[in-house]
Amino acid sequence: MARCVHKSPSPSRAQCSVNVSIPNGKLISGRIQIPSAGPAAPTNCTALLRSFEVEITPAPWTDSAHMKPVFCLGLLMVSLLAMAAQKPSAGVPRVFLFGKDYVRIEDWARANGGQARWSIPRKEFKASLPSGTFIFTVDSRRAQMKGTTVWLSLPVAFKNGSAHLGHIDLVTAINPLLAPPRNIGGRPVKHIVIDPGHGGRDPGNMEGKRQEKQYVLLLAKETGGILTKAGFKVSYTRTADTTLELPERAPIARRRGADLLISLHFNSADGPGGSSAKGAETFCMTPARTSSTNARGEGSGAGAYPGNRFDAKNMVLAYQIQRAITAETGAEDRGVKRARFQVLRDADMPSVLIEAGFMTNPSDARRIYDGPTRLKLAQAIADGVVTYKKIVERK
Repeated sequence: MARCVHKSPSPSRAQCSVNVSIPNGKLISGRIQIPSAGPAAPTNCTALLRSFEVEITPAPWTDSAHMKPVFCLGLLMVSLLAMAAQKPSAGVPRVFLFGKDYVRIEDWARANGGQARWSIPRKEFKASLPSGTFIFTVDSRRAQMKGTTVWLSLPVAFKNGSAHLGHIDLVTAINPLLAPPRNIGGRPVKHIVIDPGHGGRDPGNMEGKRQEKQYVLLLAKETGGILTKAGFKVSYTRTADTTLELPERAPIARRRGADLLISLHFNSADGPGGSSAKGAETFCMTPARTSSTNARGEGSGAGAYPGNRFDAKNMVLAYQIQRAITAETGAEDRGVKRARFQVLRDADMPSVLIEAGFMTNPSDARRIYDGPTRLKLAQAIADGVVTYKKIVERK
């Protein structure tokens, strides 16, 4: 239950008091005053909190005249509420290393009924939990989580003979996989919007006469057909070779009331050795105040966007799709990665962007250009969505 008391000291700022009861029975109270987040922001406190799936009791004097287009509660506070509701990290002590909060992997594993040990001294650390095996590499952001690659926000740190994991990764990457979020009341996942990248004036990547925009549209329709047969309602941001600008894509899904947004792309690599780059990777939204996977440590000062309201579900969706693609098609596992692509930033529902293979790699190209082989890729994406649906709808 959340109660928001809305006051507007100026047209560009808003102040809220909020009490939120979360699943573990704790009560969190707070007051926040922040500037307008621009046109992508929810139009009022109620819309923001309802989008985060908490029940709202509005103040009795609240009226539409005072509902300015601002983040009254603030996405950052929403993220903190989500963190507080996560259980697998509860009671694990933190240590401050290199300017960031970390936890000892051994402590975390023990708190979750497992054990951890060095598989390669001072380099590779393996945590064996009842739910699966997690493998971490010192000074690296790449981790193996139950057989699938996931890229962390912070590199694993070595200190005093122990391996340490960034607390932000525990909250935003690992906890969602160990204790996945549920839809309130088991609300069903029904409507999927599929976004074939590029189109019209924008061909995307090109390999000879082949254009990315053509093959992502084929993949989108094949994936959509499978999902429709599985009982989903499916729609597309484009169904023909039409131009669609980046700022238009997420709002289409929002206007249609979509439960998920899936953006499809194919990769390419230029220069010497470019043809050797291969595999599939699935992106979800970068958590607030962390750097994206390919940002080389930059971007850690970026705040929250609408897409961050679904950090936990974004991770579950990306993980299940990446896992299905690599298991069912044999594609190399390039991992679940983080990015602030506009389609992910602006999404008002869980969303992912899939780079399903390299047009410049011979083995990947066969999966892209050959219809029956590409259909296996479509099936894998659909299977990932079905698994996600089962997870978040569980009682």
